[in-house]
Amino acid sequence: MTLPPAPSLSSRLVDLYLQGRWIWLGIAIVIAFIAWPAAQRVKFDRSVERMFASDDPLLAPWNRLKAEFGGNEVVLAVYRDENLLNADGSGLARVAKIRDRLEKIAGVQDVLSLAEINGLVEKIEAFNLTKPKGKGPPLVDAKNQTAQNFLALFEGYTHGPDRKVAAFACMLEPPPAGKLLDAKQRNNTIAGLRAIVQDLPDGLKGGVLAGEPVMVVEGFDMLDKDGKRLWLWSTIMLALTVIVCFFSVRWLIAPLAVVNWALLLTQATLVWLQLELTMVSSMLSAIITVVGVASVVHLIVRCRELEAEGIPQYTAFRTSILALAIPIGGAIATDVGGFGSLWSAKVGPVQDFGTMMFIGSLVVVPAISLLLPAISLLGVKKPTSETKEEIKPTAVHTSWIDDQLHSGLTGLLNFLRARQVTAGIVISLVAIFIAFGALRLDVETDFTRNFRSDSQVVKSYEFVETQLGGAGVWDVMIPAPRKLDDAYLDKVRSLEKRLRAIEFPKTDKDAARPGLTKVISLVDALDVIKVDGLLSLVPITTEMKIQKMMEELPIFTAALRSVPKDPQEPSRLRIMLRARERQSAEQKRWLIEQVRTIALEEFPLPKGSEDPRAGAEVTGFFVLLTSLIESMLRDQWMTFAVATAAMGFIILVLFRSFKLAVIGIVPNVVPIFLVMGLVGWIGLRINMGAAMIAAVSMGLSVDSSIHYLDTFLHARRHGKKSVADALAEVQSSVGRAMLFTTLTLDLGFLVLCTSEFIPTVYFGALVSLAMIGGLAGNLIILPLLLGWFVRD
Repeated sequence: MTLPPAPSLSSRLVDLYLQGRWIWLGIAIVIAFIAWPAAQRVKFDRSVERMFASDDPLLAPWNRLKAEFGGNEVVLAVYRDENLLNADGSGLARVAKIRDRLEKIAGVQDVLSLAEINGLVEKIEAFNLTKPKGKGPPLVDAKNQTAQNFLALFEGYTHGPDRKVAAFACMLEPPPAGKLLDAKQRNNTIAGLRAIVQDLPDGLKGGVLAGEPVMVVEGFDMLDKDGKRLWLWSTIMLALTVIVCFFSVRWLIAPLAVVNWALLLTQATLVWLQLELTMVSSMLSAIITVVGVASVVHLIVRCRELEAEGIPQYTAFRTSILALAIPIGGAIATDVGGFGSLWSAKVGPVQDFGTMMFIGSLVVVPAISLLLPAISLLGVKKPTSETKEEIKPTAVHTSWIDDQLHSGLTGLLNFLRARQVTAGIVISLVAIFIAFGALRLDVETDFTRNFRSDSQVVKSYEFVETQLGGAGVWDVMIPAPRKLDDAYLDKVRSLEKRLRAIEFPKTDKDAARPGLTKVISLVDALDVIKVDGLLSLVPITTEMKIQKMMEELPIFTAALRSVPKDPQEPSRLRIMLRARERQSAEQKRWLIEQVRTIALEEFPLPKGSEDPRAGAEVTGFFVLLTSLIESMLRDQWMTFAVATAAMGFIILVLFRSFKLAVIGIVPNVVPIFLVMGLVGWIGLRINMGAAMIAAVSMGLSVDSSIHYLDTFLHARRHGKKSVADALAEVQSSVGRAMLFTTLTLDLGFLVLCTSEFIPTVYFGALVSLAMIGGLAGNLIILPLLLGWFVRD
């Protein structure tokens, strides 16, 4: 009598694993219960400087600016008042009233407006005893030269050139030293400022709020909404796809449970590790959805195929687990390796995103392990030796969609097999041509273009650009003596004169125009302070003038001059610049370089000095945002290369074949170059949403390649000696799982195209396109490569 073969170790482990499925489910519920409170506390780090590498040369001057000059972030509140400088003073009275309301908002450090300028002029005029005093505020007196000088000086900051637009420069409180920005408090501050500027007295039409802090707050709020919207619609599309294609409640619950449990635990882990989401990592839920759904759908398709062959549900699930444990584990390993490659980036948030996705991908493993057995086998009994003959196979509903997909995928494979050489040549030529478009890529440095043209943010910026002459704010910091003398003041005047003279060269399309719309420093303010009458006989020193300004405009004056208490620390002066935000990247780079060159010519770094504060430094939001996307784009190609190498190594370990590793990587690399090339040919500019597409997309599509290769090799080992027969089986089985996964996730990601935040639109559209490209690569290029390089 021949005894049946003893079950293998893996079979015995799977049996034990399935027997304890209710224990695993209970453990998952307990973990979710523990993780829930922490997951609700996940936060965004909303500081712009976190978007740069800690050793980025642009970041150090920015940090010094904040440390030395109060860290002032400025929000402009602007409205139109035809009677702003009316002779009766009613316009200035409204300014004072609104200014008082703005200053009371929590998070506002100081407000500079025409009210403060008028008060300063009044104090100066008090010393001019021989001048006749006007009846109204001095700023409305066209004959008051001091007032007119101050109006000219602060034009663009407190009012527009036509003097019918009032502006309030609201300086926001910086976060405490060593602390991160409180996002909730900043949101409340911006909301409070907006409420006031839109509710003006005396029937005035509501104004606008502009400034980089406003755009950052709006951008993060939109990203937060987009992340929730993506989670909702991905869930809905997943449910619809499962119902339409699989007609099964248990297969509807399984992927939903896996994705949401993994997302919950990932968010809780981020809180426990004290990590915060950045603008780059706001699509955390989207990527976890992709990783989780892809793994579960492959399992669903394999189970249904076995059930359709008459195998009971329990046995089908057990067999699928045995067959897919390694490819699912390998696919998740490539995700972990791919996202781990982002640690090689220099930009902090990209590294953080790699860490978060590394955690998220790992968490999918326990999510599948703990939840799937109990959910998938709900109501299903295990066959026994006594009842085995009595159990009838479960009837599996095969839909019209199943039949059409099988027919279409088989037909595609036959078409490719019959024209292997022609298909290879055509695909190669088209791919090379499209990929060359990547050389035409350019970055989008106009931060306002991250919002739709009809959004309130863009309209506000357009108003500021046209009415105040430029919304781009930046600075030049220069060394200064602790006591300013005439020789130093003349040197600063020379620098400012050269800065004001910068012009964009004339072109065939545009006339020459000024590069900077405003240049202002403490020296300009000192120059307009004139004292006559009896006090003109008394020497009024520069320091006395500065003291008078400190009394009336303390925060503003401190923001222009830094005099540390420690005499060993250098004193510095700040020159505030304004430029038009809505310019091309090329124009911005040229302008920044011109300013930096002129500043260093006037205030060079002394030979032998290693302290950058001893020379001129150029920094500010305008400079940072111009370089932001370029920095991320540089990281993209480096992390893409590392991700490709990491995933290739994992495939090599899984299949122990260098040839299969190359074959598995190529179908996923080609679509990335095609997507980026297509973006270049179309002429779209790269923004934050597109800057990390390459590495992310690799992680999304390589999973299918691993399942395809594993199933192909399994078919070869179990009766399909012919490559053609093995490919035919794989193309139908794995191909359907790929199609279901891509359909579900693409429809979810395309919902992002309705976002008001343009980087989210790019992210949704390009990820969807990359996933379709990955699908095509795995259904067209991969079988072609296997047919060419694997023999019968």
